[in-house]
Amino acid sequence: MATLKAGFIFVAPEADYQKNRAVVDTPVVELTVVGCKDYATAAKAAKALVDEGVGAIELCGGFGIEGTAMVKKAVGDKAVVGVVRFDNHPGLGFKSGDEMF
Repeated sequence: MATLKAGFIFVAPEADYQKNRAVVDTPVVELTVVGCKDYATAAKAAKALVDEGVGAIELCGGFGIEGTAMVKKAVGDKAVVGVVRFDNHPGLGFKSGDEMF
């Protein structure tokens, strides 16, 4: 079985997408986790992940509908995009990222 290269992007207002990242490597999934300060940098991070061969990107519950759409538009058909959902994210002061970014 081939290894799935996947990404997980989370939003945290002070995160730097080029520095705040880690890779979890298992026999079947290589998961790159990336922190981004806002939706614009999340779109940049998603493009970079695709350039690294990532074919599946999951977004944290801090992404609202608008943020998810931005990332999907950034990667086009080069990766599938999924999202964990919170209507009010506890890590963002119980707001949606759409209210903040």
